[in-house]
Amino acid sequence: MTKKATSTAPLLGARALNRATLARQLLLRRTPVAELPVNGAVEHLLGLQAQNVKPPYYALASRLEGFAPEQLSTLMAERAVVRIVTMRSTIHTHTAEDCLTLRPLVQPARERELQLFRKGLVGVDLDRLVSLARELVEDEPRTLKQLREALLVEWPDADPFALGVAARCRLPLVQVTPRGLWGRSGQVALTTAEHWLGRPAAPAPAPETVVRRYLAAFGPASVKDMQTWAGLTRLREAFERLRPELVTFRDESGVELFDLPDAPRPDPETPAPPRLLPEFDNLLLSHADRSRVVPPDLKGRSWQGNQAYRTFLVDGFLAGIWKFDGPALVLEPFVRLTAEQRTDLVAEAERTLRTLPGEGEREGEGEGGGAYDIRFGTVAN
Repeated sequence: MTKKATSTAPLLGARALNRATLARQLLLRRTPVAELPVNGAVEHLLGLQAQNVKPPYYALASRLEGFAPEQLSTLMAERAVVRIVTMRSTIHTHTAEDCLTLRPLVQPARERELQLFRKGLVGVDLDRLVSLARELVEDEPRTLKQLREALLVEWPDADPFALGVAARCRLPLVQVTPRGLWGRSGQVALTTAEHWLGRPAAPAPAPETVVRRYLAAFGPASVKDMQTWAGLTRLREAFERLRPELVTFRDESGVELFDLPDAPRPDPETPAPPRLLPEFDNLLLSHADRSRVVPPDLKGRSWQGNQAYRTFLVDGFLAGIWKFDGPALVLEPFVRLTAEQRTDLVAEAERTLRTLPGEGEREGEGEGGGAYDIRFGTVAN
């Protein structure tokens, strides 16, 4: 249950929380890569949501000044950054160090996930499965289909899908390159993090260490917010142990929020430039209460079923979705925009396309000729 703060705790309204979170997420102003290199940004953000290949590149393009997609691709090719299932049982792009520590941290959640498939694993020796799966993927990277087929030889009566889930839950399986590289294609092939990175997994960090890092990237936040981000439970004790070194606030619903004393909490009226975000951006997934970014009347508008739309922010809040229609980038606002907001949003879209070459084509002849084809669609209802 979410703990209510005392009435004497300072109040942080939605705009105050919005500006604080945008500042932590590097979305209030772009940080120069000379000041914060790409691997440092990935570390600060505790990873980037990466169900698809391109979202991490869009996420960094919206946060870093001077970012080029080759910078992230190079880190992946050099095995300094990897793609692996971690928080909320979803794929994230992490630094090698975080891959080896955050994956053990969320192992309890992977064990709970595995329990959902126990009916398909009757008679399966999970220790033997882990040993065999490790041997298979460390011999050579395997697709999940190849891994399932090999495991079925040992357990022909088991559910193939459950066998794959068991391997993914029990082993830290990373996606090997060229998967994830900008402008390259490649199917998902897996090996263990230890084999890919050439070093053993580290022990899970103390929860307090990760609480501090979460607040630095997503705070101010409640215990439930962090539990939502991590897909874990029972984190209140870690917050309570840290209480003497943290500051506390309350939101408009009276929920207690924790924060680092020296973390940025800008004036609520600080200008927030428009930003184009990828589908599944961390900003929209890492709090139990997302009203700091998503206005109440737009709740659920960035999703359809299990699919997330690419979104854009205006004045710091969710304001619409965007997509490609052929070479054109189409902006579909949820709200009426002023002429100035539309101009600024188009400028931001152009900047995004310049940063990520090949994602939009210019009108006109010759390389670099003309302007990008950016259009406004019908205001979505």
